[in-house]
Amino acid sequence: MSAPTVDGATTTSLRATTSSSGWRRAVGGRTFWFWVFVAPFLTGLLLFVYVPIGWSAYLSVFDARNTVTPRPDQFVGFGNYLSLLTDSAFLTSLGTFTVFTLGIVPLTYACSLGLALMLQRIRVARTFFRSVFFVPTAVSYVIASMVWRMSIFNGARFGLVNSVIRALGGNPVSWLSGDTPVYWVVLVSLRLWLQVGFYMILFIAGLNRIGKDTYEAAALDGASGWRLFRHITWPQLASTSAAVVLLLVIGAFQAFDEFYNTLATIGNYPPFARPPLVYLYLISLGGGTQNLGVGSAGTLILTLVIAAFGIVQLVITRRLERSR
Repeated sequence: MSAPTVDGATTTSLRATTSSSGWRRAVGGRTFWFWVFVAPFLTGLLLFVYVPIGWSAYLSVFDARNTVTPRPDQFVGFGNYLSLLTDSAFLTSLGTFTVFTLGIVPLTYACSLGLALMLQRIRVARTFFRSVFFVPTAVSYVIASMVWRMSIFNGARFGLVNSVIRALGGNPVSWLSGDTPVYWVVLVSLRLWLQVGFYMILFIAGLNRIGKDTYEAAALDGASGWRLFRHITWPQLASTSAAVVLLLVIGAFQAFDEFYNTLATIGNYPPFARPPLVYLYLISLGGGTQNLGVGSAGTLILTLVIAAFGIVQLVITRRLERSR
C-alpha cells in the first residue's frame, strides 16, 4: 500500500516542479517583460489619444453645445462639416496657413540643414555650438512668445528691434498692430528660433550615418563643394528629409501657442494670422456657445488636410528615389 502513495507523491511533486518552472520561464521570458514595459504606454495611448479621437469623431455629428454627451435628438449628421466648409472665416484661416506651410517648411528645412552642415565642418567647440542652437527647443512656447511680444518686437519706441531701427535713423514699427503684414516677421522669426535647433539635430544624426569612405571615394572622382552635396550628401539624407518635412507640415497646421500668445489680447484674437486651431478653439472652448460638435468636425477636417499633404509628400519622395 505504500508504493502507490510514494508514486502519487512523486507525481504531485513533479507536477508542482513543472508548474513552478513554467511560471518562472513565463515571468523571466522576454514576452512577459515586453508587456510589462509596453502595457502602461499602450494604456495611456488608448485612453488619452485613441479614445479622444474616437469621441471627437462621435461629437462631430451632433449639435454638442456645452456638453460631451449629446442626446440622440441632437444628431445633425454632416451638418457641422458643411457649416465649417461654408464658413468664410474658417476657409480663410485654412487657406492662409496652407500658404504659411508652403513657406515655413522649406525655410525651416533650409536653416536646419545649413546649420547641421556648418556644425559638421567646424573642429573647435562643436558640442558647445550644438548645445547653443538646441537650447531654444527646451524653451516654453508661451515664454518665448511673451519675450518676442513684450521685449524684442514691442511696438513701443523702447522695444529692442525698434531701438535698433531708431539708432539707424528709422521710425518705430507697430509690429503686431495688423496695419501692415510685418507681424509675419515676428511670428516666423519666433518659430524659426524655437524649431530650427531640433531639426538641426535630426540632420546631424543623418549626416553621421554617411560613411567617410563614401566622401573619400567621391573626392577621388573629383567631386567637391556643391557637387559633393548634390550627389552624395543630399541623396543620403533622403529618409531624414522625408521625416523632417512631414513633422514640419504637421507642426505648421497645428500652430497654436506662439500665435495665440503673441497676438491675442484678453478674451480676443485679431482677424489676421489666425491658425485653424485657434479658430476652432474660439468656437469650441473660447466662446460663449462652446460648440464642441463644430470644433470636433474642424479637427477632423484639419487631420484630413494634414494627411493629404503627407500622401503628396510620400508620392513625391518615392518618385525622387526612383529617379535616382
